[in-house]
Amino acid sequence: MSDELQGRAAHIAAIRERAEAEMKAIGIDGAFIGTLVDTFYGRILEHPELGPVFDARLSGRWPEHMAKMKSFWSSVAFRNGAYGGKPVQAHLGVANMTPELFPKWLELFAATLDDIAPSPEAKAWFMTTADRIARSLTLSLFYNPALDDPALKQA
Repeated sequence: MSDELQGRAAHIAAIRERAEAEMKAIGIDGAFIGTLVDTFYGRILEHPELGPVFDARLSGRWPEHMAKMKSFWSSVAFRNGAYGGKPVQAHLGVANMTPELFPKWLELFAATLDDIAPSPEAKAWFMTTADRIARSLTLSLFYNPALDDPALKQA
């Protein structure tokens, strides 16, 4: 292996080690991520507005989705590259999904963390991350640049 590739591999390993240490310090491990995903999506299914949207999209594919979400959150928390999906594309064309559902998703996520997070720091980390993800998805899926066109704005 070339020196450049070895250096890159060492850099990636250092990033992962640092992320694992940061997560461990706030009580996050793989088992917690599994519990978080299982608990949260159990609550999603019971939610009167979110449940029907998720279930219509994932009917018959819940086990795969749950595995994917555990991989996603592990990848985000531990920077381990476990997730290789395309979140924006996965959410395109979801029937009855509106921008107004994202704050409800965040509220339910926060309530789940209130109940199960191992520390206030863990809750804060997950909420900051979830908020960033929700904003990114909302902009990617619903933003219309034409709405920011000064020529279209009324005085």
